[in-house]
Amino acid sequence: MVYRTKLPETASVANSKGDARLFAPSAERNSTPIVNLIKQIAPKSGEAFEIASGTGQHIVKLALSLPNLSWSPSEVDEERIKSISAWIKAENLSNIKPPLYLDATETGWSKSLPQSDFILLVNLLHLISWNETEILISELSKALKTHGIALIYGPFRRNGELTSEGDRKFHVSLTQTDPDIGYKDDLDMQTLFSNSGLSCLEKVEMPANNLAFVLKKDSLTKQLKGD
Repeated sequence: MVYRTKLPETASVANSKGDARLFAPSAERNSTPIVNLIKQIAPKSGEAFEIASGTGQHIVKLALSLPNLSWSPSEVDEERIKSISAWIKAENLSNIKPPLYLDATETGWSKSLPQSDFILLVNLLHLISWNETEILISELSKALKTHGIALIYGPFRRNGELTSEGDRKFHVSLTQTDPDIGYKDDLDMQTLFSNSGLSCLEKVEMPANNLAFVLKKDSLTKQLKGD
C-alpha cells in the first residue's frame, strides 16, 4: 500500500491521551454497535484477526467483550502499532497478541499467518484504491478458515449512489486528494466477495450511514461449483 500521508483531516483523526495511546473519536463512536454486531456473528472461541487495527481502541473492547477469542491486531503505521501496544498494556489483557506489522494490500501476506476463525476490517476500504481492495479481499479470504466469518465495516455507495450529503462531501474530499481512492460500491463489493470465495450472509445498515458486510468463507467444493 502506498501510505497516504495527505488524506483529508477528517479521514483519520486521532489524538494523544498523554502517553503512547492514541484516541480516535470515530472509533469511540462506532465501537459499541460494532462490538454488539460481532457478539452476534463471531464464533464463541478460536483465533480472531483484525486488519488495520488503527489506534487499538476497537480490539481492546472486543477482547473484553469476547474473552474466549484470541485476538491478533495488525497495522501498517508505526505510531498506531505503538498505540495498540499501549492500549493492550493499559487494559492488562491476556487474550490479545502483540500487534503485527502488516500491509494488507500486498499480495501474499496471508501465507505468513495461521488461518483465523474470524477476521475484522473497519474503515479502510475508502482510503485505498480498487486494485488494493481486490488484493486485500483475496488475501483476507485465504487467511480465513473454511466456514470462518469475516466482518467488513465502513462507508459505501449504495447501488452507485452516495446517499447523504456528508458522504458526498467526504467522498469528494478523498478523490480530490487521490483520484484512486474513495467510497466503494456495495454491489461491486458483493461481486468481489463472491469471486474471492466469500458468501455475503448479511448486509447490515449501521449508524452514521455505514454498512457492515457479514461474510462466510465457502468450502472448496462450493467454490469449484461456483454456487
